[in-house]
Amino acid sequence: MIKVENLTKRYAGQPAIRDLNFEVGKGEIMGFLGPNGAGKSTTMRILSSFMPPTSGRASIAGFDVFEQSLQARAHLGYMPENVPLYNDMRVTEYLDYRAALKGVPHRRVAERVGDVKELCGLKEVEKKIIGALSKGFRQRVGLADALVHEPDLLILDEPTSGLDPNQIRQVRDLIKNLGKQHTILLSTHILPEVEMTCSRVIIINRGRIEACDTPENLLGRIRTAGGVIVEAKIGSDDGAEELRKIAGVRDVTESVDGDWRIFALRVEANTDVREEVYRLASARRWTLRELSQRKATLEDVFVEITHPDEV
Repeated sequence: MIKVENLTKRYAGQPAIRDLNFEVGKGEIMGFLGPNGAGKSTTMRILSSFMPPTSGRASIAGFDVFEQSLQARAHLGYMPENVPLYNDMRVTEYLDYRAALKGVPHRRVAERVGDVKELCGLKEVEKKIIGALSKGFRQRVGLADALVHEPDLLILDEPTSGLDPNQIRQVRDLIKNLGKQHTILLSTHILPEVEMTCSRVIIINRGRIEACDTPENLLGRIRTAGGVIVEAKIGSDDGAEELRKIAGVRDVTESVDGDWRIFALRVEANTDVREEVYRLASARRWTLRELSQRKATLEDVFVEITHPDEV
């Protein structure tokens, strides 16, 4: 559905993305991850025909995104992070206008607009002025806009940006349902969202692709194995320094809960340091409240790939 070959974009001679190569197959939900400034939005703007690349090429459904822009965009629904909406229009009025603009046949506009309002949970606000809507409903209008012409591919840039936890859950469930009928390229900073929804993940850093694989395979490749949580009363001891001396511990972060000190240990892969932590606590006469292991997550993968000096 998406094919990117040697894609490069420079601004004033500085590369934003460099020699990107990846493919997204039909029916996939692909996570697109990276730190701020890594090149995610630049890549998505190129794919949506918003800006040209400096070199390389990209195609959607076999159509070059610039040489065959109209054909490529007919297969694409794009939702940018900051959805540009007409604030003085009503929801239904706006979606009618966007459907017509995207070439939906006149006889089908009402049907398609009704379908996307139902799908995106907009029926209760369909007659409201867009400018009066909450951030969550504005995001839904943007998603309905991306869907109204029945595209094969959805590119979603931070679709849950600015939403509260309940709204994030609703949008996540909606994306899962959309994945049954659409190919999706999803950019987000909420990594548990990616673990729960995406079949593969691309991690981009400093304009280059650093990893492209399933979440499970990425977890198997990292050097760390998650971590250990230690909650203890330790008196005047420097607990973090003592814990760092244990073989297999890569880093320790510390927080405080009243008299209790909470240590989060990042450990080497295939290493269980809990027995050594218990021995240390016994020797130092620490009072333990918790000693538990945390499995590695996509966040650990992300940190190791994008900030290797921190792991």
